[in-house]
Amino acid sequence: MTEPSTEARANSWAGPGTECQTDGVIKRVTDATDQAWAALGGDPALTAGITYDGPAGTLTAALPVREMARATVAVCALAAAELRTACDGGGRLPTVRVDDGAVATAFTSERHLRLDGRAASVFAPLSRFWRSADGWVRTHANYPHHRARLLAALAVPDASDAESRVAAALAELPSERVEEEIYAAGGLAVAVRTPREWAAHPQGAAAARRPLPSVERIADGPVRALSGIEALRVLDLTRVIAGPVAGRTLALLGADVLRVDAPQLPESQDAYTDTGFGKRSTTLDLARTADRATFEALLADADVVLTGYRPGALDRYGLSPEALAERRPGLVTGQLSAWGAYGPWGGRRGFDSLVQAACGIAVTEAGPDGRPGALPAQALDHGTGYLLAAAVLRAVTEQRTAGGSHVARLALAQTAAWLTGGTVTRDGGGDSSAYAAGEWLSERDSPLGRLRYALPPVAFDGGPRDWARPPGRWGTDAPRWS
Repeated sequence: MTEPSTEARANSWAGPGTECQTDGVIKRVTDATDQAWAALGGDPALTAGITYDGPAGTLTAALPVREMARATVAVCALAAAELRTACDGGGRLPTVRVDDGAVATAFTSERHLRLDGRAASVFAPLSRFWRSADGWVRTHANYPHHRARLLAALAVPDASDAESRVAAALAELPSERVEEEIYAAGGLAVAVRTPREWAAHPQGAAAARRPLPSVERIADGPVRALSGIEALRVLDLTRVIAGPVAGRTLALLGADVLRVDAPQLPESQDAYTDTGFGKRSTTLDLARTADRATFEALLADADVVLTGYRPGALDRYGLSPEALAERRPGLVTGQLSAWGAYGPWGGRRGFDSLVQAACGIAVTEAGPDGRPGALPAQALDHGTGYLLAAAVLRAVTEQRTAGGSHVARLALAQTAAWLTGGTVTRDGGGDSSAYAAGEWLSERDSPLGRLRYALPPVAFDGGPRDWARPPGRWGTDAPRWS
C-alpha cells in the first residue's frame, strides 16, 4: 500500500482544533475527542497528549463517521493509559497513538474475519430495507427466533419463497404500522425516518437530551487498591457487537473477561469469533438454582459487569445496577441498550442497523436513487463499544481515590444523536482508494482453525499490541475466573 505523505495527511486533516508537527506523525486535538473525553469526566488537559496518524479516506460517508470513530478509540486508549499510570504509582502518561487505518479496519472487523479462508456470515436475507406502502422499513432477522416472529407477524410461511412474500406483505402496509405490529409480535422492524421526523419523535427527542455516556456513582463502595488492569475481573453479559467490543477491549488490556450467556438463546459462532478475542465464554441459566449459585460466586469476585440486553430484561434476576451494587459494593456496571432506558421505546430491542434507519442516518446516507443507505461500518455499535470500555476504565480510575459503586449507561441512539447533531467536526475529505486494510490485519492459529482478523486500534506506548489468546468455541469454557 502506498502511504500518503505527511504533508498530504496534514492538509486532509486541516480543520478546527488541529495541531500539526513534522516528525512524521500528526499531533492534534479533535473536537470530537474533547467532547467524548469531557462526557467521561476526564481531565481536559490529557487529550493534548494524543497523536494521530494513518491514511486518508477511511470510513467515508456523508456524516463525519471517521472523526466519530477516531474519537471513541482515542478516549478509550487515553482512559487505559490513565489507569495504567495510576496503577503504576503516577507519573507522565504514555503517549496515546491513534491510527485511522487501524480504526477503520477494527470498525469493520466482522467483514475482515476469515476462518480457514471462509468469510463470516453478517446479515441474513430478511435483514434489510423493504418498500412499504408509504416509504421504507428496515427489519432485523439474523437470529432464528427473530426471523420466526417476523414471518408470523406478516402471516408468511417459512418457505423457500419467504423473501418475496415478505416483500409483498410489507408493500401493502404503512411503515409505522409495520413497526408496531412486528414489535408487538416480538420481532424487529422500524420505519425509515428523516432526521427531522426522528427529532420530532418522543424517543429521538429524549435521546438527544441525554449525555453521550452517563457515568454516575450510585452507592458507596471501598477505595480500590488495584495493582493493574490485569487484576480486573469482568462479567460480560452482552451480545452481538457493541457490548462484546467493550469486553474484547478490556481483555486486550489484560482484564480477565468471562462472557456469560443463557444456554437457551442462540448465538452465532461467527459473531462470537469476531468479538471473542482475549475472552472466555460460558453459559448459565439463571433460572436454575445451581447455575444461579455459580453466577453469584462469580459476582462475589467481579470488579465489572457489562450488560447489553434491553432495559429491564435482567432485573428479575437481580441484575439491575442498583441490585448488583448492593450485593457487590464497589462494582462498576456498564449498561448498554439500543434506544436508552427511557422514553416510549425504552423497553424495546434494537440493533445498529435499526437505529440507523429510525434516526435519519439511512436517509442522510441514501444513494442517488433515493434508496436508504447505511454508514460504511456498524459504527454506532463499534463506537459505543469503545465508549463503554472507556467509561468503565474511567470509573475504575475514580475508584482508586474516591471509592464508590458506579454505573455507566450508554445507548446506540445517543451515539447516533452525537454523530448527527452537528457537533462532531469534519476534518477534511480523502480518497477512499488511499486506504487498504491489509496493514492492520493479522493471522494466527486458534481452536477454531486459522484466523485472519483485525488488529486492535487501542494503542499507547507500553500497551499491548494484540490479544493474549484467540477466541474459542462459544459457551464451552468453565464458569470460573482464570
